[in-house]
Amino acid sequence: MIPDIRRAFNERFTKAAYEAFLAELHAVHPGTIEFRVAETPVFIPRPLGRAILDTCEHIIDRILEPDFLGLTERAIPPDEKVAGDIGRPDILTFDFGICTMEDGTLSPQLIEMQGFPSLLGFQAMYPEVLERHFPIPPGFSNRFSGLDTAGYLRLLRDVIVGDSDPEQVVLLEIRPETQKTRVDFHCTQQLLGIETLCLTQLQAEGDRLYYEKDGRRIRIRRIYNRVIFDELKAVRDSLGDIPDIRRTWDVQWVPHPDWFYRVSKYTLPLLRHPHIPETWFLDEVKALPGDLSAFVLKPLFSFAGQGVVIDLRPEDLEAVADPANWILQRKVRYADAVETPDGPAKVEVRMMYLWRKGDARPTAATNLARLSKGKMIGVRYNRDREWVGGSVAYFEG
Repeated sequence: MIPDIRRAFNERFTKAAYEAFLAELHAVHPGTIEFRVAETPVFIPRPLGRAILDTCEHIIDRILEPDFLGLTERAIPPDEKVAGDIGRPDILTFDFGICTMEDGTLSPQLIEMQGFPSLLGFQAMYPEVLERHFPIPPGFSNRFSGLDTAGYLRLLRDVIVGDSDPEQVVLLEIRPETQKTRVDFHCTQQLLGIETLCLTQLQAEGDRLYYEKDGRRIRIRRIYNRVIFDELKAVRDSLGDIPDIRRTWDVQWVPHPDWFYRVSKYTLPLLRHPHIPETWFLDEVKALPGDLSAFVLKPLFSFAGQGVVIDLRPEDLEAVADPANWILQRKVRYADAVETPDGPAKVEVRMMYLWRKGDARPTAATNLARLSKGKMIGVRYNRDREWVGGSVAYFEG
């Protein structure tokens, strides 16, 4: 996207430097990185970066409007609603594809968003390792809002730990040792001093939750929630007798699980912006578009791209039994944005926002990037390819 910087990076790149980078990265928490790490970061030119940040702020403006909670109440499946004060979305993520518009220009286009954490711990460590092996041009940063490494970690601690004893704060997941993102759990534990727990390790007494550590029973006061309820629904019976986390507990959620649904694909039809593809609830579409190839069909309640129909046919729409739970979204065309030695790669940038108690708005904190040469972004679509995978974007200041 910035030809001279891309050319210089590619010319300096060596397989030996990449392998040394990977060796150091994997040595931090051995055996925990299952996803492919890309050979290169992404360099975002100033106008494109500004457009991404401005679009994020537009979405946040919408979330802050008084009618937002009422409009998104139906987003939460009734059997997955969690009791307690939902507060505000402590963590927000916005995924942008770098796309080619009809006039040939590059534009960020919002693909999805979530009121849910991403790799906040891993992305604190990853760029530091990267920068020891590859030069980053001056004036570029992977963080925002004037945050340096120390400032980012303070913000992360303020949001996740708050004023609690870190020992009474836990990262909660489903079988965390099997998750492909488990490196992030290890990084978070190292950075913040909090424990990572499986749902099966929770102990309940009255309205309080506990866990055991070194023979001691420790009360849980804050839960950094990483449980995705779609996944929980699929495996709940296999987890045995676990506390029902949907009921009222004397804990603070970070973020409250309901935000996973309130800020999600469900929110897309509520937004109109040049960098947000037009989206409609399928049950509200009065007349189907003539050219279905220009649209993509997505289920509201799924994760990791499951159930998405890209090459849309009339029979796909006819087969939908519950159109209120699906969205029709105008398709975007990912740009061949990053030149690599074996052909261009497509790019998605995930913006990560943290909302500290007492702040009027969430803070743009950091990002991750994903490079792809497959039909879709994601590991499963990029097997046996190079210059693809997880990375980070450096924005021009």
